[in-house]
Amino acid sequence: MPKPVILCVDDELVILNSLKIQLKKEFGDNYLYEIAENAEEALEIIEEIQAEKESDILVIVSDWLMPGLKGDEFLIGVHQKYPRIVKVMLTGQADEVAIERVKEQANLHRCLYKPWDGQELVETIKSGLAKI
Repeated sequence: MPKPVILCVDDELVILNSLKIQLKKEFGDNYLYEIAENAEEALEIIEEIQAEKESDILVIVSDWLMPGLKGDEFLIGVHQKYPRIVKVMLTGQADEVAIERVKEQANLHRCLYKPWDGQELVETIKSGLAKI
């Protein structure tokens, strides 16, 4: 049986790798962990996974400030097509207007600030998964 997916999106590879290590350490082999370095790449991954119908993306952890499509626009777009995906924004520099917009238009589960606390990230994902 295919494993559900947690997708992490950030333009800094070191952050993506750190997220993946933390999540894998906590959740082990219960999930597949996908990473994308920008929103466009993330959208391609989402489309591929949805087209294959092999597994479901349960959680997206996305940076806000990225080249091209910013995290708020990305998460709102994802929500319009896939409202059940739990959305978490991880940012060092999001403005409050962007955060409020994602809360209102994309049912943002939580916004965490960089540098994030590993336990807070894990608890955020667990509480998001509990809502599904």
